[in-house]
Amino acid sequence: MNEGSIATGSAVSRLPAPVQARLVELKESLERTLGDELSCLLVYGSAARGGYRDGQSDVDLMVVLKEASRQSLDAIANALQIARYAARIEAMILTAAEIPRAADVFPLLYDDIRRCHVLLSGSDPFSALVIDGKNRRLRVEQELREAQIRLRRAVVDGMGADDALKGAVSRKVKQIRGPLHALLGLHGIEGDDDLGTVLAGAGKLLGVDVAPLKRVHEAPGAAYAALAELLARAVDDVDRLEHPEAAR
Repeated sequence: MNEGSIATGSAVSRLPAPVQARLVELKESLERTLGDELSCLLVYGSAARGGYRDGQSDVDLMVVLKEASRQSLDAIANALQIARYAARIEAMILTAAEIPRAADVFPLLYDDIRRCHVLLSGSDPFSALVIDGKNRRLRVEQELREAQIRLRRAVVDGMGADDALKGAVSRKVKQIRGPLHALLGLHGIEGDDDLGTVLAGAGKLLGVDVAPLKRVHEAPGAAYAALAELLARAVDDVDRLEHPEAAR
């Protein structure tokens, strides 16, 4: 590995040079400090998918330990804090034993990581992970209902201001990419997980015109109406699914 570069050929290798340098520095620090206690280090999220935006996106990092002892956490605290404030590298710390046991409560997160992640160190804990379709359906419904409730609250908090509505719709559209992609999967519809593809697929499945969601800043009212309808139909659809395991 050349200095300042990491995971050659992956989306991570296309991150800005200062961010790559911080990742290299952090990787080497954790390997040096933890030794065999470091089970795995991987990047997921937008930095792994190729959707990273400099100055806007975080770099999602999973640190997998053999044991999350207080001693180990104290030993890596400084390195993780430096990476966080210098390059927006946000670490999730898990133990190797926790990952398969938590698949029932994090099915969509784990699906996203399984589809696209970049292994920086150690062995891949997601390569043979099995996720129950029943848990996936329940989590899809939960996330869609939460988005629906929070969107309504955001409209109330905005008190009719267009700028507030634009922000609320823009945020919620991005946040429902994961559950909508999972909903398509429950119907056996495979496809890329980028936002545009997911919205188009969900709109077709649910019979909703999603074109206004591309014009949030020009017509926030129409975009809100489209998003509210999309969420309502998605919630109804996932609620009616009786045998989600058949669509795994």
